[in-house]
Amino acid sequence: MSVREFVVLGTASQVPTRHRNHNGYLLRWDGEGILFDPGEGTQRQMLRAGVAAHDINRICITHFHGDHSLGLAGVIQRINLDRVPHPVTAHYPASGQKFFDRLRYATAYRETVALREEPVAADGTLAEGPSYVLEARRLSHPVESFGYRLTEPDGRRMVPELLARHGIKGPDVGRIQREGRLGGVTLDDVSEHKPGQSFAFVMDTRLCPGVDALAAGADMLVIESTFLDEDEALATDHGHLTAGQAARVARDAGVRHLVLTHFSQRYPDPQEFERQARAAGFEGELTIAADLVKVPLPKRGQGDTR
Repeated sequence: MSVREFVVLGTASQVPTRHRNHNGYLLRWDGEGILFDPGEGTQRQMLRAGVAAHDINRICITHFHGDHSLGLAGVIQRINLDRVPHPVTAHYPASGQKFFDRLRYATAYRETVALREEPVAADGTLAEGPSYVLEARRLSHPVESFGYRLTEPDGRRMVPELLARHGIKGPDVGRIQREGRLGGVTLDDVSEHKPGQSFAFVMDTRLCPGVDALAAGADMLVIESTFLDEDEALATDHGHLTAGQAARVARDAGVRHLVLTHFSQRYPDPQEFERQARAAGFEGELTIAADLVKVPLPKRGQGDTR
């Protein structure tokens, strides 16, 4: 059975706190794992969350500020120590190549795993496979930053009532799925459109076109909300979003499940982020991220055409 869930490893902005580790997130997508922004302490958070090095197939770095990348050295070395049996691909801003090199070879270790470096220099598609397309979009931050989006290809959902109407059952169901036709019955006659799921990951940024492109119609949007709305000027100056700004992006984009994260240590009450997100008009499912929480991607409902 396929598993699609978002595992939160850390949610702090800039510095860790007593209750929040530096950033770190793992997306389980069927048989693959995509690790986003491994900040300092990610290895230990993986252990606590039940995430193994073997679970990682890709690493996606949004930008090279320390709270989003200092854990990369340890993660890469752990991948090699555990002799992960499959290649691992790393995506990161091409302008930060020197930082990636320093982190990859921060100390001596034995390389046993093929780590593929695929730096990102512009908006576009990074990878295509049977279960998702991975894309990047440029964000607006004091250093070059990219957000990431996974989109599952659309498919077809078999409808039992239509199958029965046309007398198709047993092995013939698989046959019409494979071949697209059985006698005078087509696949369209016994199935309905099944839109693919989508997941967007947006970290440190001001409002910009890249944010909107990544969020558009996403089933789950994970997005930074470093500041509360009363500090919007400070957020803009430092290249960040507020809770209200993030929620309005999600509202206007038709996001189904919004996950807010990357919180400044200046705010003692995390529920204020939820209050401001709701006040901004977002009515979908909302999660205020906490370390070590696992959030399932929203399931597609019958007749969902988005």
